[in-house]
Amino acid sequence: MASKLLKLTAYEAKNELELSLKQAFEELEPKLRPPFPLTIPSPQEYSRLNLAILYGVLTEPLLAKTHIKHLHAIVTDGYALFVSLIVKIVNDLYGKLVDSVKDQLVWVVKEMVDVLGVGFDGFLVCLLRQIVGGDFSDGNLWLCFELVSLFSSKWDCLVEDAPFVLTSALYVYLRVLADHCKVSTDAKMESLKRLEIEFCVKMLREQFNLCMKIGRDLIRLLRDLVHVPEFRAIWNDLVSNPSEFRTEGFSDISQLYCSRTSSRYFLLRITPEMETQLRFLLMHVKFGNQKRYQVWFAKKFLFGQERETLVVDIIRFICCAHHPSNEIIQSDIVPRWAVIGWLLKSCREKYVEANMKLALFYDWLFFDEKIDNIMNIEPAMLLMVCSIPKYIDITHSLLEFLLFIAENYEEDRNYVIRRGLSSAMRMLVQKGVVRSMDILTSCDALSPFLREGLRKLILRLNIERNELQPAHLPPHSVSRSSLQNVSHLAITTPAPEQQSAKIVEVRLSKEPAGSSIPISGDLFTTSCPSNVTIESQFDAIESLAQNLAEAMKKSNRMGLQILEEILLSYVNLDGQASTCGSTFPETLSSRIADQFESVGNRLFAPFDVSISVPSSDSGIHSPTILIARSFILSQHERLQEMLLFWSRNGFHVGAHLLSYATRLAYEACISDSSGNAIINNNFSKISDSGMSLLLFHVDGYFSILNGRKQDFLEGSVSTSKMDKELVNMLVKNAFAAYKCFLERSRTILHKEDDLALSKLFILDITSCFLCERKKTKFFYSIFCHLADLCAGNIDIIRFLVSQLDHADLLEMQFEIGLKRFFVFGESTEDIFHLMKNSLSWDPSEQHKLWGLIRSELAVSKVQLEKIILKIFCSNELDANTSAIAVGGLLTLCICRAPTPELVGAIMLLPDDVFQDFAATVLASWVVSNASKLFDSLTKFSEKFDNENGNVAGSVGIVINHSAILWLLNYFKSQGMNGSNFLSTFSASISCEKPA
Repeated sequence: MASKLLKLTAYEAKNELELSLKQAFEELEPKLRPPFPLTIPSPQEYSRLNLAILYGVLTEPLLAKTHIKHLHAIVTDGYALFVSLIVKIVNDLYGKLVDSVKDQLVWVVKEMVDVLGVGFDGFLVCLLRQIVGGDFSDGNLWLCFELVSLFSSKWDCLVEDAPFVLTSALYVYLRVLADHCKVSTDAKMESLKRLEIEFCVKMLREQFNLCMKIGRDLIRLLRDLVHVPEFRAIWNDLVSNPSEFRTEGFSDISQLYCSRTSSRYFLLRITPEMETQLRFLLMHVKFGNQKRYQVWFAKKFLFGQERETLVVDIIRFICCAHHPSNEIIQSDIVPRWAVIGWLLKSCREKYVEANMKLALFYDWLFFDEKIDNIMNIEPAMLLMVCSIPKYIDITHSLLEFLLFIAENYEEDRNYVIRRGLSSAMRMLVQKGVVRSMDILTSCDALSPFLREGLRKLILRLNIERNELQPAHLPPHSVSRSSLQNVSHLAITTPAPEQQSAKIVEVRLSKEPAGSSIPISGDLFTTSCPSNVTIESQFDAIESLAQNLAEAMKKSNRMGLQILEEILLSYVNLDGQASTCGSTFPETLSSRIADQFESVGNRLFAPFDVSISVPSSDSGIHSPTILIARSFILSQHERLQEMLLFWSRNGFHVGAHLLSYATRLAYEACISDSSGNAIINNNFSKISDSGMSLLLFHVDGYFSILNGRKQDFLEGSVSTSKMDKELVNMLVKNAFAAYKCFLERSRTILHKEDDLALSKLFILDITSCFLCERKKTKFFYSIFCHLADLCAGNIDIIRFLVSQLDHADLLEMQFEIGLKRFFVFGESTEDIFHLMKNSLSWDPSEQHKLWGLIRSELAVSKVQLEKIILKIFCSNELDANTSAIAVGGLLTLCICRAPTPELVGAIMLLPDDVFQDFAATVLASWVVSNASKLFDSLTKFSEKFDNENGNVAGSVGIVINHSAILWLLNYFKSQGMNGSNFLSTFSASISCEKPA
């Protein structure tokens, strides 16, 4: 007899689950017809009744309502058993079910939602898993339609009782929409796409707090749909206007990038049958025997061109949802990277191949060792390494793709990607996935272009990591420079062709969390043998410090060499040294300072305002400069302790660090404007351009990087390595180091005084500014690199205008006008307070200030209308003392275009002081931009007219008298009748003519 439940071929055995359902139904069929017995069934009877009722519901559609009423009458477990049976049928048998049974499954799931049956959310998720990507068969499209219709019709219930189901549905439909939108077939398909789009948009617009739970893969899916107008609008809001989503705590798309996607979402795109087959392949098949299993899998699930898109889902599943045990990793079972390599080689469509590579590297881009699992990024690394040399084309293709997305995937928030890549590469080495990145950067089989690109990427990532640390970590946790991690990623390894797969096997569970494999070097090369005791290391450093003065008397070079030896040895003390000698930093710092002072060379001495910073090479050969460079290049905690000790004892440490950073920035600017001397490797031109500190700093960087000693009097840097990008990053790193010291100084030295960071910053500025030979470049560099401390800071801005002459100010106006930096920022509140505060300044200071304000606000997006209204309504303006400020505002308004908002603000200005201000602005605009002025006036008039009844009467809005009077005269002089236009404002024009 043919099965009513399943489609079975002649040679297939009967399914045990179907048999149990059928037997229960046949046994209890008389009891399944009304009238139902009123007795309470025993647990065993209850179980059999559930089996029988389920079979009846699925195979007797005409009696399904009767069966479900029977279930309602006997249920004692909240439908838990009934739902669990359905889930088992969907997971194990869905592909073989006859169509009428599938119809009944959708009907019964609606019933379970209505009664909130225990486990109905799992039932819905199981059905979602049966939607197959890249499948355009009638059965798959029917399931898509039925489920999306269900989610829309049961929206309120699901939002309240099963929010995870909605996020699961969003993930599924965003994914299948990418396939559905690539084809344009019949009206039925268009209707389905419309329903899917409406559901996804509703989720994203109304329940974005739920959508955020998906994590970073939500953005990956949305990017595939930006060509759809509805999703393009959502994308634009995500990037530029996140407040549109009205979700507390969400302020930037980078928050999603930094949120890991749970593995349960990746399971949604793999059917249970696919999951079973993939896990069998990855847990039981030996490496070398996998081909026939792969061929079977491809024929079963990937047959057909459209099905290729499914491979993207499989790669995400393998990377993020299937993490083999350490026992399997170390066995001869086929590794994950090999299966992914097979999938990549099998791909024919270029756009699918690109999406596959993105799926493989996606977690690299945003990796955070605190929340992400290294197993997610391991397959990509091992695939690149283990493809050498036999499948070098795979390595070449993947590395090329990685370098491309590192620069181009998210240009506006590329700092997030750089941080993620840095963390990913560091953890891959630290956890022993590979011994070092040398395995790729030194691989002769790869093209020189790719090797060099990877070297530059690693170099840039590790330099920038140091720059980012102060902004994300408390000051005391900055213990190492990112430069250390360059050496960490540069451990010597055998040539790729000499390595076997076992060399790069993962050793995760063997080591404790946070452990790392031994590395070949540290940031500095120590002279202290590793096998000596801690006490003897202290003694060796003390001995060197005691000989500093004698060495300085013999030669400056010898003294500096010993000082460097002390710093290197101290930094490289054994890890326990800090506990064995808690007073040692103070003792050593004091000894060094005393030794240099005994020969007339005080460390971090006050700046002599009568002497500008030396431009000759001799200016860099001082202990202060050497110590500053050592700290800036490393930000090592022990060096920071020494600096804090000196600062606590009256040394001008912060000012010297700031001076070092600004001078470095100035010389980098010279190098960029001196005919690209650096790029052209013109060493003599660099040396003649007054760039001695830059050469000294870059040489120190390469000395550390290459583990060599340096002769302080003879620069050894190769100018071929001094590319512009490297120089710019070193400059940023210098300012980051200064800010790190500043934050630590406030936390430790000034915590009782409760000094703001900006106050300490101003003290350093005033100490070192007067010695700067190019004052405009000094301010340019601090506003560029320390914008968070400078922008809008009243004290710094007043110091600026008090110190610079008019020629300097003009040069700064050029830079501001070209948007190379900003002085005031975009906070209207801060700018208003600055303008208000400046009313009491010296007239010369006010004139200079307003020159800068006009230059910046003329080209910025600051809402000038808000500032003008605040100023004029603040009751702070005085006809005499405020003339310069109002004159500045007048010039600023004239140079701005007359927008409806700005024109509206002018029309609403009070008449009490500077009565003709509004009229003068309008008169200027009518000459420069008449059409835009009157368009804006019309829009303001319409808005005013619409709101007049609600606003004017209650708030008492008064239109500016001089503006109205000027408009009347203008219309009259042009032979125009403006009465209709002006009648809108008649009720709000002040009755009294201003005095």
